[in-house]
Formats: sequence, C-alpha cells, structure tokens
Amino acid sequence: MASLPPPIAHTPYDGSSKPFNIGVRPLDVNEWVEVDANLPAYLNEKAQHYRDHRHQVIVSEESSVEAQSEVLNLLSEHVCKRYPNIYCKTESVIDILHGQFQVALDDQSLPPLAIAAKLVQEDLVLMSASPEGWRLVAASLCFPSAWNLLEKFGHPLHKVHGPVPGFGTGTRNASVIDRMFENLRPEQPVMRWNWSLHEDGELHHPTSHSGSESRFGNGDIGGHVFLRVERQTLRKLPISGDIVFTVRIYLDPLEVLETMQDGNKLATAIDEQLSIFSVEQESYKGLVGERKRLSDRLRQIASSHEG
Repeated sequence: MASLPPPIAHTPYDGSSKPFNIGVRPLDVNEWVEVDANLPAYLNEKAQHYRDHRHQVIVSEESSVEAQSEVLNLLSEHVCKRYPNIYCKTESVIDILHGQFQVALDDQSLPPLAIAAKLVQEDLVLMSASPEGWRLVAASLCFPSAWNLLEKFGHPLHKVHGPVPGFGTGTRNASVIDRMFENLRPEQPVMRWNWSLHEDGELHHPTSHSGSESRFGNGDIGGHVFLRVERQTLRKLPISGDIVFTVRIYLDPLEVLETMQDGNKLATAIDEQLSIFSVEQESYKGLVGERKRLSDRLRQIASSHEG
C-alpha cells in the first residue's frame, strides 16, 4: 500500500493573504496540485456527488471538449510524474493507491474535465476567451464555497464575481483580473489563497451563508466555527489558450489554533482582518450578527496561549 503524506496545513489567514485581495504569485508547475492523506475521502465524496446530483456539479459546453482533453492529458501526466508512488498509468487507466481507485481516461460517460477531476482533491474550472470576456465553459465543482455552479455556467468573469464586493462589472479589480488572464503564460502558472469561516466542516457548500445570529452555534461566544482555506491556481493551456482554474479546499475547526505554537498570533490576525470588513464584505462572508461572538472566541483562543 502506498503511503500518503500527512494532511497539509496552510495558514493564509496569518495576514499574508488578505480577504478581497487578488494577491496572485508565481507557482512552480511541479506543485500544480497537492496530495495528502485525505485523498481517499475527497475522491469518495466526489464519486458520491457525481452519482447523486451529477448535473449540479458537472457542466460542459460542447465547444470546450478539446480544451478539456488538454487538461486531462496534462493532469494525468503530471500526477503520475509528481506522485509516482500514488498514481500509475496503464494504457488508458490510472490506478490510484495501487488500485484503491481507478480512473478510465477514455470514459465516454463523462466530459474530459470531470474525468480529470476524479484524479485529484481539487475542483477544476475551465475558462475560455470570448468577446464578452473570459467565460466559464466547463467545470467539475463538488466543493464550492457558497456559490452555485449552475448560476455561473456560461457567464464571463465579471458576472461570475458579481456578488463579491469590489469585484463586479466595471470595478478596478474586474479589470485587473481580465488583464491577468490575458497576460498569463503557459510556462508560468500562478496561485492565490482565499479563506473564510464556516459553521461546519462540510466540503460541499453550494449555498450562500445565512448570516443569522445562530450561525456559529449558541452561547455567548462563537462555537461551531471552521477555517476554510482555498488554494487556487490558474494555468493557461499551451494548445487551446484556455485557462484551467483549480480550487483545493482545506478544512480545520477553529480549535486547531489552540494546538499550534503560534495559534495566538493567528487568532489575533484573523480578528484584526475581520474587524476592518466593510458592511458589504461582512454580509458577503455571512458574519452579520455574529461578528462580536466570533471576535470573543478568537480573543479567547489568543489569551489561552498567554503565560
């Protein structure tokens, strides 16, 4: 049995990746996707979503199939080269963890992008240039963070990002993102971080936050709080020129900060960043009515490290 690396801990909430900032950085192509000990759980959950509500998690325009196949070829080659003890290709099948999972690369029942997504913990989204801008033309999205794939399918970036404060049509951020997509080079992918606070540890979150006062449990301070980190990458495809967007979700209960050496600093950093949210940003993140209780919980964690 192949051994999987331990779960990866990323802490972009330390202040290095502030919410509502684009903040892209160059990505070593060898680190395109990340694999850890949670791989079987992610792949099993993806299989469940494919089976139970496929048309909500997989979308595909016919014109995008060739670009999707390009992603499948790149990704299947990448994982076998980067993680040879986990992935092995035999003819048109990739074995994962010595046969624990098998992915048929020529499966005719799925779009190529959905086949590619069966290999990894990441969700995959394909964007294609058009007169309207870069459009979402295909995706396998099993683990959305409070957005609905069917509502975004076929739309250009400025409409996809429309609900995000400061990123809608006509904003400076929308223009910057369009230029970034245009200037992206196949040989130099980029990545960015996003993070948020959720009320549970579910990977599949297609609906927006309620913003209710009981979102983080009952009591004087926020109780059921989970840190949700997104590792996002953008890679321009060398043949089609389309762009594949990957999103990997990492989840930890807020209590994990109590076990970390610098957990007090991280709790303080989160609290400070949340404190400067505008009303619109606070609403978008689902923190209306919960801000004080959440702050009290973070300060409690910070003070638990004192002495």
